[in-house]
Amino acid sequence: MTQLAGGSAVTPRPAGARANRRSAGRAIAVTGGAGFIGSHLCEALVGAGHAVSCLDNFQTGRRANVEFLEASGKFTLCEHDVVEPWPGGLPRFDEIYHLACPASPAHYQADRVKTALTCALGTLNTLRRAQRDGAVLVHASTSEVYGDPEVHPQIESYFGNVNSVGPRSCYDEGKRFAETLATDFGRQKGVLVRMARIFNTFGPRMQANDGRVVSNFIVQALQGADITIYGAGDQTRSFCFVDDMVEGLRRLMEGGEAVVGPVNMGSPVETTIGELARIVIDMTGSRSRIVHRPLPIDDPRRRRPDISKAQASLGWRPQISLRDGLARTIAYFEREIGGEGAKIGGRVPASATPARASAEIRP
Repeated sequence: MTQLAGGSAVTPRPAGARANRRSAGRAIAVTGGAGFIGSHLCEALVGAGHAVSCLDNFQTGRRANVEFLEASGKFTLCEHDVVEPWPGGLPRFDEIYHLACPASPAHYQADRVKTALTCALGTLNTLRRAQRDGAVLVHASTSEVYGDPEVHPQIESYFGNVNSVGPRSCYDEGKRFAETLATDFGRQKGVLVRMARIFNTFGPRMQANDGRVVSNFIVQALQGADITIYGAGDQTRSFCFVDDMVEGLRRLMEGGEAVVGPVNMGSPVETTIGELARIVIDMTGSRSRIVHRPLPIDDPRRRRPDISKAQASLGWRPQISLRDGLARTIAYFEREIGGEGAKIGGRVPASATPARASAEIRP
C-alpha cells in the first residue's frame, strides 16, 4: 500500500481542457474507493486500463476490497479523510468520482456530526480538487434526498419530503446540501459536475453488519437466525445489483454536456420487504422464521426511481435480475461468514437448493 503525504504541487489543467472521456489511460480518483460500490468501481476502472487513486479513511471501507488491485501497477491506495484538504503527492486527475460517505443507517448514525461534515466539507474539498485539476466530477448522491416520498415513482424534479431534525437527517439533509454545494460550485467555478441519485444497491463486498436489508436477510438466513422485518413488510424498495450501478456511474461520467442535473440510478422494479425476505429464505434453503419489529422513525414507505432520464441520456437500465444478483451475493456471504462452517440452525446449503424461476423478479 502506498501512503501519500507531503506538499507536492499539482499543475492545474487549463480551463476547458477536458480529457477525452472515452479514451484509455486516464488518471482517475475515487473517494470512498475501498467501500462497497467504490471498490467495484475501482476494479472496473483499473480493468479498463486507467490509473486509479483510491482515497478512503476506512471508516466503512476495507483494504481487502481493493488491495488486490495493486498488482496491476495502475492502482494507488491512499488513506485519507476527505473532511480534510486533499493530500499532496497525488497526480493531476482527469476524472473524480466522489463516493466518500457512510451510506447505511447503522454507519451514518454512529457519528451523525461526522456524517454531516463528510457531506459538507468532504464534498467541498473534492470540488476544489476538481477545480484545481480541471477534472470532471461525478458526485454520488442518494435516493434519501427524497425522504419518505409523496410522489411515486420518484422523478428528479421532485423536491422530496425530508425531516431536517430526525435521526436520519445527518445523511438525508447532508446529501441534499451536498447536491446544492456541488451545483452552485460547478456553476460559479466552471467545474463540470454530474450527480447520481443512487437507489438501493446490493452485491458482494457489502458488510455483514451494515444494517442494510439485503445483507441483514442473507446473513440471518445463512445462520438460521430469525429474519427481522421492521414494520409489516409491505414497505417497498428497488434493488440494483452493484455491477449495473458501476456501469451507470461510468456512463454518467462519459455523458455529454447535455447531461445536466441529478440522474436517478436504480432498479425500476419495486419489491416489498416481505417479498424480499421470502425470496432470500427460498434461495438459501433456510429454516429461518420471519419476525416483525417496530418501524424506525422516518423509514420510507415506498421507494422506486423513475429512470427515464438515465435511459434517454445515457442508454442505461439495470440488466441483472434480483435473483441473479442475490445468488452472487449469497455466495459471497457464505464465504465471508465461514463457508461450510456457516451452516447453522439446520439450513440447507444454497447450492443444494434449486432456484425457483417462478419467483424471479427482473428489471
